[in-house]
Amino acid sequence: MSTSAPTAGPQELRRHLGVFDAVVVGLGSMIGAGIFAALAPAAAAAGSGLLIGLALAGVVAYCNATSSARLAARYPQSGGTYVYGRERLGGFWGYLAGWGFVVGKTASCAAMALTVGSYVWPAQAHAVAVAAVVALTAVNYVGVQKAAWLTRAIVAVVLAVLAAVVTACLTGGADTGRWAVGADAGLHGVLQAAGLLFFAFAGYARIATLGEEVRDPRRTIPRAIPLALGITLVVYAAVALAALSVLGPEGLAHTGAPLADAVRAAGVPGLAPVVRVGAAVAALGSLLALILGVSRTTLAMARDRHLPHRLAAVHPRFAVPHRAEVAVGAVVAALAAVADVRGAIGFSSFGVLAYYAVANASAWTLTPAEGRPPRIVPIVGTVGCLALAFALPAASVLWGAVVIALGAAAYGLRKALARA
Repeated sequence: MSTSAPTAGPQELRRHLGVFDAVVVGLGSMIGAGIFAALAPAAAAAGSGLLIGLALAGVVAYCNATSSARLAARYPQSGGTYVYGRERLGGFWGYLAGWGFVVGKTASCAAMALTVGSYVWPAQAHAVAVAAVVALTAVNYVGVQKAAWLTRAIVAVVLAVLAAVVTACLTGGADTGRWAVGADAGLHGVLQAAGLLFFAFAGYARIATLGEEVRDPRRTIPRAIPLALGITLVVYAAVALAALSVLGPEGLAHTGAPLADAVRAAGVPGLAPVVRVGAAVAALGSLLALILGVSRTTLAMARDRHLPHRLAAVHPRFAVPHRAEVAVGAVVAALAAVADVRGAIGFSSFGVLAYYAVANASAWTLTPAEGRPPRIVPIVGTVGCLALAFALPAASVLWGAVVIALGAAAYGLRKALARA
């Protein structure tokens, strides 16, 4: 009697990720470069209402996570909301979610790669960004298990750096009288801050898009997503409080490197280089998990021929969607060579919020027997996603809407040609 693990079929991915690895993949996506960069523009938008914006982003993220977890348990396949939308709302909505995710997260990959470059070697940021994409694509190509181990190490480093920042700020130069919790920038400013901060929360989708690679997905995914989100919320709240305590909302809004400036203001300038290294490592962790997730959604869409079917191939040895990995890596490398970080982040946020709006609408259709979440969850999630998306800077809303519309037009054209 053989004791070897079952092997995956030629078009199937191998299931070998447990709860711990799935949580780490989610943490590697969420606790990344966003927390090192998003605080400053969010403070500029919301002023002393920054913490309210963080709370709103957390509420929307919780609703999205809950809806995604219930759907992922029902449909444990690669593709995430692309699959859920297709199965619950129809082919068009699944396609639109997948399109928004692939396009938006490809832009996010470029932003993360450029963040690595800007911290490692600012004068050659684009070259370093391209090199990072090539290296991490190679890591993902040889197997998700190796990628999970690397992500585990990156998460440990980043958490240690953030813990040092919080400790330095709260025990060094903290002055809680310098700021107050109030939405002095108005509702729109707080919503815009929430939309910008949401960019740093969106990584729990990586767990759902790995649906074919986790053991016992009906139990593992619903446990891993809330755990990863809860840890991230605690970390972000502590870091935001620490930065506000030494810089205040005005100082935080006008800094290019908020956490490095925070430790300097706290009287620990020697920690600033460590923070810069932590930011680069965090961006690498986010990029690793992002490429992983985008390639899995590309795989799912290619299986349904919404993208070239050749991208649906799974490597016979490494059991990964190797052609999708290479294609995604090539596009991201090209974008990283020419893109602007701020524009990529805003564009990505719009696409991802559209993606989660479809996820919440899909969760609404679940029956109690299928594990439907409380009705209020998908309602708040859908409304919250749309509100945050349209509160983003005007350029992000415009370009995001244009690209989503182009995707919808391409779907319609393909259907028309198929009927002809």
